[in-house]
Amino acid sequence: MTTTAVDQHEAFVRLEREIGLLLRRSRAISARLAGELHPDLDGAAYGLLALLQDAGPLRASDLVTRLGLDKSTVSRQIASLVELGLVDRTADPADGRAQVLTPSQEGSSRLASIREVRRARWEADLSGWPAEDVAILGELLDRLNRLGEAREAQTAEV
Repeated sequence: MTTTAVDQHEAFVRLEREIGLLLRRSRAISARLAGELHPDLDGAAYGLLALLQDAGPLRASDLVTRLGLDKSTVSRQIASLVELGLVDRTADPADGRAQVLTPSQEGSSRLASIREVRRARWEADLSGWPAEDVAILGELLDRLNRLGEAREAQTAEV
């Protein structure tokens, strides 16, 4: 093993540990945020609604691929979001036999309120960080997320 100013192996050990912690916290936060959207939702529903807001309209199969979740989990979450009036289903303009999903007006409004509170919390928590560091963190997380999406798409093709 080659030793440099940063030990490569130790860097990946730390990365794995820190991402594991981030993911555990993320699941807990998603569960809380889903409850704020509606008391009858579980944690995965928040992520589905957020993705639909950011990238929609999408088919259920697109959600499965992008989030790397089980099809039955996504179907259950979609049904719950539709039943609660937070997501609308419409015919896919490209294929009338399929349906696309979009946040309803109510779903968009609730999500926007939660995101604003969450953004303000991040701003307060990171107020001591230089804006450049926050921007770099955002860029690095974007790169990591694109890598994850590409990996999930590749896995889905196999």
